[in-house]
Amino acid sequence: MPRILVIEDHPNLLRSITQALCESGFEAIPAATLQLATNEFSSDVDLVILDLMLPDGHGLDWLGNLRATGSAVSVLVLTARDSITDRVHGLDKGADDYLIKPFAFDELLARVRALLRRETRQVISTLVVADLQIDLVARKVFRAKEQIELQPRQFDLLAFLMTYSGQIVTREMIATGVWKDSSATWTNVIEVHVNQLRKKLESPDQPAILHTVRGKGYRLGDAV
Repeated sequence: MPRILVIEDHPNLLRSITQALCESGFEAIPAATLQLATNEFSSDVDLVILDLMLPDGHGLDWLGNLRATGSAVSVLVLTARDSITDRVHGLDKGADDYLIKPFAFDELLARVRALLRRETRQVISTLVVADLQIDLVARKVFRAKEQIELQPRQFDLLAFLMTYSGQIVTREMIATGVWKDSSATWTNVIEVHVNQLRKKLESPDQPAILHTVRGKGYRLGDAV
């Protein structure tokens, strides 16, 4: 069942879109803010329906950050702004399609089905952060061209952190995104795995790349 993340801050519209998608055989994941969308997004999301004016930011900024992680997930933008300039700007930011508000739900569903049918969508199999590279298909990790052997859970944790490179990743995000269990935050299992991963990624002659942000979580990338 295709999983669709719906980012829309108007409660009634969010509820209506979610209901229409579920009745059409999709799994709809509602998010009323960009922060919630970030928390809910994972590699198994097949499509994003994205409103632009959200309470905590602009949808195109969120989309730009998403594309910067290497994600090729299809994104359908919902907007009341229908000028050519606005649409070009959105497409340049990485949108795959546009739907102008107000819209008919039949058209929304048709566009969703069309995007999901695309077979030419580029599949991103490699993520790169600084001198760190991960091959998601072969499940191999290299730093400065030297291969690093990771246990399966460590690999999944690194892949998740690299998806949000340069951003703070909270323990809650890791618990739900990697362990698929929100209760994992009540133990030190995440901290233990992060420390083990850090030891494998870093050596005395290499700059730190996996940082602890006190009181907030972790960030993968160059020091700031």
